[in-house]
Amino acid sequence: MSDQQDSEKVLLERRAVLVTAGAAMVAGLAGATIAPTASAPRAAPAASGARDSGPLGGRLRGVQHFGLTVQNMDRAFEFYTEVLGGTEIMRDGDFQGERIHNTLLTDQEIEARRRQVNPRTMGIPDLRGGAQRLDVRFIQFDNVVIELLQYRDAEQPAGGGASFAEPLDHMSPAFPRMMHICFHLHEDVDFNKFIADLEAESARRGMTQVKANRVVTVTSEEERRAAPIDANSNGITEGRSNGWRLIYCKGCEGEQLEFVQALGPVKRIFDDALAARHRVSGR
Repeated sequence: MSDQQDSEKVLLERRAVLVTAGAAMVAGLAGATIAPTASAPRAAPAASGARDSGPLGGRLRGVQHFGLTVQNMDRAFEFYTEVLGGTEIMRDGDFQGERIHNTLLTDQEIEARRRQVNPRTMGIPDLRGGAQRLDVRFIQFDNVVIELLQYRDAEQPAGGGASFAEPLDHMSPAFPRMMHICFHLHEDVDFNKFIADLEAESARRGMTQVKANRVVTVTSEEERRAAPIDANSNGITEGRSNGWRLIYCKGCEGEQLEFVQALGPVKRIFDDALAARHRVSGR
């Protein structure tokens, strides 16, 4: 077998493992290096029912995916695959009916009844009756999956059709319940150039919402764009976070993203923490 075939075989095996091994998410976001696992011996399965009597945490495999509800599925899919380099796992859609409606929306329906308002005014789609539909696409990154979801009216085409609800205008990370997706850069990557290239490539595709913050004070979009390239990331050199480099950025749907590097002392902290967890859990 050639070196290229060997590499392709390992890559395919590694992707198959990572789709279900969500526990590696801790290592990816924290800065740990994930060793190839395709050839590692598999632990014997637990006796039937034995795990069910143990702690809740022991019944988890980790984080399998993050979900992001989008306004335009095709645009978001292009951003996460063609711009950020994810790989499509699968897509499905036209979900409707009572079971899926109840599975996803029971708590919101109860709240609408409590408030005595029409659920549609609260952004609750009618999957039960089929007036609205749900489409999903799963995208694989090396250590975690991102799921894109779009709720649309039944007559809207899948992918590029209008979304059922309007997007939130205010996406401040200070709002309680606000979440963000964090991407981990390779250690040898020029962080500031990466952000500049990300903004340029997104702008070329018409994704005008993709804008990264700056570490210097700016008061207008013109000033933000004119900031020097070394203002594209915040490198921390003191305290427990020494070696951490980060910046917040909006994605193509206006969603909150973060990009990080973990180097030096802070990388060792996270690596040691992951190793300690594995020792305790027996992984």
